[in-house]
Amino acid sequence: MVRISVDPSGELTREELAAGIARLRESAGAAGFELVEDNLAHLAELPPARREVELLMTGDDAGGLQSTALALCRDAFGTEPVPGVVTFISRGTDDDALGVLAGFGLTGQIERIPGDDGWDVVHVTLRREDLQRVPESRIHTALEASLNCEVHIHTT
Repeated sequence: MVRISVDPSGELTREELAAGIARLRESAGAAGFELVEDNLAHLAELPPARREVELLMTGDDAGGLQSTALALCRDAFGTEPVPGVVTFISRGTDDDALGVLAGFGLTGQIERIPGDDGWDVVHVTLRREDLQRVPESRIHTALEASLNCEVHIHTT
């Protein structure tokens, strides 16, 4: 999820915001992205910092996705948008686990095993040297939150 402040100066009218949303919806869809909140017209009364759109974008280069989102918003609204927060949405897949590891600058092996109680247990194998750079507890917490299942970390 990439968030972009589309009217940081607070100069756009309700009509201009609505027209910008229509243009952004079209251009984002053509690029394969999804505009999550598409009713910015009501935001005209809010402070400029809250005039933000959310684009659901797929990829592993957060900076590149953010640059793309900025360009789409610049074209749609005719403003100089400001990047917001980039967050990651997890569906609990092995690819999500690999994405969490990549976020820490790590690579590893993922093995998912059905547990006795019906819940998956994910075994993650990392290099011992990598755990000297990033605390195991941070990796473990991020993986459990992303996967919503039990995680065991092993080292080689």
